Amino acid sequence: MKLLSFDALRTLKFPSHTYIKPELFFRHKEDIQTADWVLFPEYWQLNPLVYGLKARIFPSLPSYLIGHNKVEMTRVFETLVPNHVPFTLIEGNTADKANAIWDAMPLPFVAKLPKASMGEGVFLIENRADWNAYCKKTDVLYAQEYLPIDRDLRLVVIGEKVVGGYWRIQSDNGFHNNIARGGTLMPGYIPPAAIELVESIARTLGVDHAGFDVAMVGEYPYLFEFNRIFGTQGVEQLIGDLAPIIVSYLERKLDEFDPTTPKRPRGPKGPKANLRSRTMRIRKAA
Repeated sequence: MKLLSFDALRTLKFPSHTYIKPELFFRHKEDIQTADWVLFPEYWQLNPLVYGLKARIFPSLPSYLIGHNKVEMTRVFETLVPNHVPFTLIEGNTADKANAIWDAMPLPFVAKLPKASMGEGVFLIENRADWNAYCKKTDVLYAQEYLPIDRDLRLVVIGEKVVGGYWRIQSDNGFHNNIARGGTLMPGYIPPAAIELVESIARTLGVDHAGFDVAMVGEYPYLFEFNRIFGTQGVEQLIGDLAPIIVSYLERKLDEFDPTTPKRPRGPKGPKANLRSRTMRIRKAA
């Protein structure tokens, strides 16, 4: 399996592969086109890689496109599993919309910036001054119900499966659970309802590399978001090295493609394949 990486740190433990600095990829078009997998490209590379060079990328295109923006992600979740999404209002930032959201949301509530990670861009709104300060930071208003929790789950998806997870305990200096913001990780029992929800969403969307954040209110799971590039702090400690899991998944996926035309799925199997074979023989005989 020929691997090409644009992220040296993420693929440090992978088997033999070629590393290319993202900004130099124009010089390596032939290497990209002959690679079985192009690993961890940057977001700005997607169009030329996927549509121009027909590269097969990991993480998947849905992982990038849906995971790039909290607004788009939330709208997808609300479409598929609306009962598993905290009450959320998303509007353009105008005075009228800001006032309408303020009137509709019970205090306290959470406000988020559309593009942020590691707990950055997430604010607890407890009064009008908090809300006014948040409104000055963004063009899109994102307000979400505050759930009565002091911890959440980080579930790691590789391929179609949750390969592990852990709890993130709220930090002492605020309401953030993120490890990068002072939260504490803790191993423990992972509710099957959370795993089932995340795996169903990941399979439906084609998201194959993500850290999903899930809140449990009693026995009921709520989806917050997922991060395509999630922190490894705690992951290797509690789950182990993800590299062999990723490589195994890529090998399985590669088997779904015709080796004579690496970018094209294999033809149908079973009766349809037999019918096609007979049709080809008839055409040749003619």
